[in-house]
Amino acid sequence: MHARIYKPAKSAMTSGRGKTKAWVLEFVKENVHRTADPLMGWTSIDDTSGQVRLEFETQEEAVEFAKKEGLTFRVEPARERKRLVKSYSANFDANRKQPWTH
Repeated sequence: MHARIYKPAKSAMTSGRGKTKAWVLEFVKENVHRTADPLMGWTSIDDTSGQVRLEFETQEEAVEFAKKEGLTFRVEPARERKRLVKSYSANFDANRKQPWTH
C-alpha cells in the first residue's frame, strides 16, 4: 500500500493556521472500485483505507511509522508561507511607490 506524507496548508477560507502544524500520513487510493447502491443511489467504495488520516508531530515520526508498517511512501516537503509585512501608515507615506487610485 502506498502512502503520502505531507504537512497541510492553511485553508483559503480562513486567516487562521489551525490544523497545519502536524504532519499527515494518508493512503493513496489505487484501483478503487466504486459501486452505486441500487436503492438509495449512494456511491460506495470497497476500500476504506482512503478514509484513514494519521497525524504526527514531526516528519520523522511519520516516516518511522511508514517504515515500521512496511508501507511505500512519498514525502512532500513542507511549503513555508510567504508573509508580506505591511503597515497601515505606509498607505499615507509621502514617498509612496504606487500612485493613489482615488
